[in-house]
Amino acid sequence: MDFKTSNEETKTGIYLMQEGNEEPFNIRLHLAKDILTIQEQDVICVSGEPFYSSERTVTIRRQTIGGFGLSIKGGAEHKIPVVISKISKEQKAELSGLLFIGDGILQINGINVRSYRHEEVVQVLRNAGEEVTLTVSFLKKTPAFLKLPLCEDCTCENPPHAHALKTFSGIPSDQSSGTSSPLCDSGLHLNYHPNNTDTLSCSSWPTSSGLRWEKRWVDLRLIPLLHSRLSQYMPGSDVCRKNAFQVIAVDGVCSGVVQFPAAEDCVDWLQAIVGNISGLTKHNVKKINRNFPVNQQIIYMGWVEDKEQDSVQDRMYSPKFLALRGSSLFKFSAPPVTTWDWTRAEKSFTVYEIMSKILKDNDLLDKRRHVFSVQTESGEDMFFSVELECELLIWEKAFQMATFLEVERIQSKTYACIMESHLMGLTIDFSMGFVCFDAASKAVLWRYKFSQLKGSSDDGKSKIKFLFQNPDSKSIEAKELEFSNLFAVLHCIHAFFAAKVACLDPMFVESQGTATTPGIPPLSGISCNSQTPKLKYAT
Repeated sequence: MDFKTSNEETKTGIYLMQEGNEEPFNIRLHLAKDILTIQEQDVICVSGEPFYSSERTVTIRRQTIGGFGLSIKGGAEHKIPVVISKISKEQKAELSGLLFIGDGILQINGINVRSYRHEEVVQVLRNAGEEVTLTVSFLKKTPAFLKLPLCEDCTCENPPHAHALKTFSGIPSDQSSGTSSPLCDSGLHLNYHPNNTDTLSCSSWPTSSGLRWEKRWVDLRLIPLLHSRLSQYMPGSDVCRKNAFQVIAVDGVCSGVVQFPAAEDCVDWLQAIVGNISGLTKHNVKKINRNFPVNQQIIYMGWVEDKEQDSVQDRMYSPKFLALRGSSLFKFSAPPVTTWDWTRAEKSFTVYEIMSKILKDNDLLDKRRHVFSVQTESGEDMFFSVELECELLIWEKAFQMATFLEVERIQSKTYACIMESHLMGLTIDFSMGFVCFDAASKAVLWRYKFSQLKGSSDDGKSKIKFLFQNPDSKSIEAKELEFSNLFAVLHCIHAFFAAKVACLDPMFVESQGTATTPGIPPLSGISCNSQTPKLKYAT
């Protein structure tokens, strides 16, 4: 039930929404470039200045053919008033603007029937006489299980003498018993009198016949998409909702759980919303970067679900906002807006001293499907989940870009180390490779190019053994060094190697050449609506 306009950033469709433990009800979604609008149906007065009324009073007379011309569903057994589910074709024109499918019947001839069961309302209407005054109110959140049509064009022609009840699937009720079902349509042509030839008459609330009403889609919630997040999962868990998700705005306003009839619809909307969020983020980053120097540019911003290190069973994940800016990866509880916000990150890491990896299916920790890890300079592993595979690719490319740009900027990094009980320094240089020198005299003890490193091993604590090939003898020369920050050194070496490989990757070189900001590649070279291939290297 959705369509796309010529602008691919726009979608509209009618689906279901569930809030808390309430029954799902019909809503209309409208996706624009920067906002998601959620609408519900309501009845408003359109005579003169439009206004809303919680209740309307309508007086109708029983007709010779067709009775009241209405059918009802629901009742107190479903914790709702009885609802008008159909208006017959003969009465539709006369009742237009007065009664609507979805109106809940609150009073009948002054009798409060809000808490009446379905059969009790049927009996009251049977004995109500020829003229009935109904007090009604449109139920904006009518449970979807009642299967009410979404427009007034869905009409019903009931046989004039039958007390037959039927659902939309055409299943008849037990006519012989004279009972009615709250989930079936009870036709209100009761107490039929063949001598009554009066035509239908109506008067609208309050008493003026000039007031007219219309059922319309009206805004329920507006979700600004910039920095909003969405999730298919139950909050804090790895339990994925079936064909459903919710959108949460940056100010915490939640859409409610939107439900779709098929997985294809759900994925289609997910991709469209994520695509619009990515587009807004890219535009916002471009504006912010105008105020930052080249070495402090933002490469990536986005929401993830952070797996708790000491998680309790009902709270395995919590939303975090990641940003790659300059030399650092920042983890926030909320998107940074001001310059001061950037100083208040929960954690920050130097990009060339950490390592990121996308988890394959057999490495996943639980039921979450799209997960990447970040190993810090201390060896701690952090795990982050995103909603779609395309978001993994965007992160992967951004991390590669951020690492390369920082290695290219610093060119070399030196770490203190110990070799044979002597204090040394190891420099990892983008041009020269590995250089080991005496910390006191600065005298160079040995140097090797990156291409001469044939292997390495570490003890997972402090020691690294390098295996270099002598360019002249071709023999392997082992060098063992001890570091106080083993993982930072290992990740830095990996980052420099990856940067060297990236320089030889034609795809990377091309992306550098098309960068919109000097030295800074586009933020979303991969989008959730495109099939841009992955880069060939990994960091």
